[in-house]
Amino acid sequence: MTITLNLFATLVWLATWLLIGTRLRDRLQTRSPQYRRVLVVLWVMALVLHGWTILHHVQQTEGIAISFAAASSIVMWLCNLLLFLTMLRRPLETLGLFIVPFTLSAMLLPLISPEHTATINLNSGLGIHIFTSLLAYSMLTLAALQASLLALQNRHLHNHHPGGLIRTLPPLLDMEALLFKLILLGVILLSFGLLSGALYVDNLFAQHLVHKTILSIVAWVVFSILLIGHWQYGWRGRIAIRWTLSGFFILMLAFFGSKFVLEFLVK
Repeated sequence: MTITLNLFATLVWLATWLLIGTRLRDRLQTRSPQYRRVLVVLWVMALVLHGWTILHHVQQTEGIAISFAAASSIVMWLCNLLLFLTMLRRPLETLGLFIVPFTLSAMLLPLISPEHTATINLNSGLGIHIFTSLLAYSMLTLAALQASLLALQNRHLHNHHPGGLIRTLPPLLDMEALLFKLILLGVILLSFGLLSGALYVDNLFAQHLVHKTILSIVAWVVFSILLIGHWQYGWRGRIAIRWTLSGFFILMLAFFGSKFVLEFLVK
């Protein structure tokens, strides 16, 4: 059942990715992009099927089991959901061209990774902590991808060669404004995640959680300093890109690094 669901979801994501590429090609050729409604329908179908595979994988009789593979798939699903909602108002299909391949890779992980992971009961406030944390990781992952595109856009514009996919992106100032909105929302969600963890997680600094907790706090500090620097001193461009990618790297080490070590290296 899981393999069949993954296959259908994979095919729909591939169709979505190909249609994004087709629309971007039309835009590069100065033609009006076609099939927007088809793209919306395909994206929704892919989200539904992908979400169904996640539920099928994590749902247990006594709660849910979020392994390294499942967490990766959930984060990419949330990234695609956030991008889809943003894309309805802004021309950001180019991001989808990069996110979908990562999504397909994340969908394969639950099929090949070990299943041993603890079952979590969500009847307590622990569910709030998990949900806000995953949403924060997803928002900041999207911010990191946005920063990567912004770096590419910056380089091409400084070299006076704004060709290829760069021409399909919104103006530089709009891209930077969106980046800081994503970071702000990510920091707010990460704050809720850390606070809910302090309230509902037993011994947040236990041996198996201490690295995750400390690195998450460090990432929160990095993103917060970036926001303050932007508002107070006008940080933007390369400074914003470097701080964003640094904070994202620390945050991914906090969550995925600790999970990878516990599930694959510690026996």
